[in-house]
Amino acid sequence: MLDAESRVLYVGKARSLKNRVTNYANRTGHSPRIARMIRETASMMFLTTKTETEALLLEQNLIKQLKPRYNVLLRDDKSFPNILVSKEHGYPQIKKHRGAKKEKGNYYGPFASAGAVNRTLNQLQKVFLLRNCSDAMFESRTRPCLLYQIKRCSAPCVGKISEADYADLVADAERFLRGRSTRVQEELAEEMAAASEAMEFERAAALRDRIRALTQVQQAQGVNPRGVAEADVIALHMEGGQACVQVFFIRANQNWGNKDFYPRIDRDTPAEEVLQAFIGQFYDTKEPPRQLILSHGIEDADLMADLLAEKAGRKVEITVPQRGEKMELVSNAARNARESLGRKMSESAAQSKLLAGLAEAFDLDAPPQRIEVYDNSHIQGTNAVGGMIVSGPEGFVKSQYRKYNIKGTDLTPGDDFGMMKEVLTRRFQRLLKEDPDREGETWPDLLLIDGGAGQVSAVRQIMEDLGVEDIPMVGVAKGVDRDHGKEEFHRTGQRPFALRRNDPVLYFIQRLRDEAHRFAIGTHRAKRAKAVGATPLDDVPGVGATRKRALLAHFGSAKAVSRAGLADLKAVDGISDALAETIYGFFHEQG
Repeated sequence: MLDAESRVLYVGKARSLKNRVTNYANRTGHSPRIARMIRETASMMFLTTKTETEALLLEQNLIKQLKPRYNVLLRDDKSFPNILVSKEHGYPQIKKHRGAKKEKGNYYGPFASAGAVNRTLNQLQKVFLLRNCSDAMFESRTRPCLLYQIKRCSAPCVGKISEADYADLVADAERFLRGRSTRVQEELAEEMAAASEAMEFERAAALRDRIRALTQVQQAQGVNPRGVAEADVIALHMEGGQACVQVFFIRANQNWGNKDFYPRIDRDTPAEEVLQAFIGQFYDTKEPPRQLILSHGIEDADLMADLLAEKAGRKVEITVPQRGEKMELVSNAARNARESLGRKMSESAAQSKLLAGLAEAFDLDAPPQRIEVYDNSHIQGTNAVGGMIVSGPEGFVKSQYRKYNIKGTDLTPGDDFGMMKEVLTRRFQRLLKEDPDREGETWPDLLLIDGGAGQVSAVRQIMEDLGVEDIPMVGVAKGVDRDHGKEEFHRTGQRPFALRRNDPVLYFIQRLRDEAHRFAIGTHRAKRAKAVGATPLDDVPGVGATRKRALLAHFGSAKAVSRAGLADLKAVDGISDALAETIYGFFHEQG
């Protein structure tokens, strides 16, 4: 459904287009949301598919792509981390993994957050003593690292454990991650008893510590259902025109964490529509589990199950339990959803007060809905980056943060004015190109700049040159002795002023500035770390991380690779004759 300017208002599917359109044509019987949508609709576009499942898939894809105003929209769609037991080495490494599953090994997950993965990895290291160091560090060790001293690693790097014994530890860890922890615990207990009888008390104590750590893992996971091996428990709570969806990840009969989501809805959107839209968009980029346990029924449960089964390559069951353990799981998730939404609504009310106070302090026409804060980070001009963070009625909007690698070759090292000019020019040139009429939600209502009168004047000139002169901007200067709490605020053509030390708006501005500083510094450090680890091999076509490791392991350094003969390059495992010729040609043509 399109408005008069052909902007998409709503995307929906129907088994009978005639019945659906006829229903919309009725003058009465519509909810306020649907009535508003019909009033704004100027034309309709129809796409037909071979099957209803295809229609459902197309509907979800178009909603994610076009973000229509009257559809339920999932706003947080990040990937989830997994635990990877890498199998590219004789002594497998256990580590956190996020993204495409390209590396050889076994993946366990998803976990709800990086924190959930880190806690589990931390305990698994205590129990199974698996290494977490990189292959390069493993090869370079000549003596055990600190993790061996504190009994977190078995030190395979220096031969403190045989490959066969290490393989047994890996097998135990994987059995635990598959939910067979009871058997692992029994075997450890048997080993401890045997060690004690043989008067090997030090070994018995080490095994006791491993059993204790394993118990801590199980306690930390909280809800561990016996009758549900693999499922996502999804519960919805709606209140005051807002919604929270809580997802619990159950894998291998263990709770691997939970996460809350806040989809965009209208006040009168029915629960079954919200949950169906959430499921369709949530699993668009994620592998569904064998079972979805829901708090509410959805409109097309059979179609959604077929769609998810097609994606997973196996059966996916969708159920709304009424009793038993599954009902308890859903009730627990629903309680979490209710409490999370209550906290968010409370935080939103406090945030609204702060935005209103900000508007009053800076003489704005209305509380800002989008604040952009800019900062730069560099060391004497090297690895320079600019950072932009965004805040609004719901707090920090991290999906809208942007980093800018400073590209200007004519900048003198440490030229903060020049860096700010490049960042703002790139930012607003893109906005002018993508949304010249300012109809979207990506145009800021307020700019906060780190600096005083000079920075504000420079930024004002930049904005005038771009033809964007009507966006309020404020410079936040450190004030006397660069003291927190003595900040001065600068605006074009007006005298600087300060807020009271205990003013909540002042604390709010400090948080915004500190977040921008944190983001810019983090981005700079990541860029610097990447530059430190960079080698000429990074620029060779066809040489990725795995082949780079193979070349460095074979020759010892990138310089040695650049000097190697063609026959020597062809002798490296994983390097084909064609790639060897490419590498040889790259270095010899360069030099």
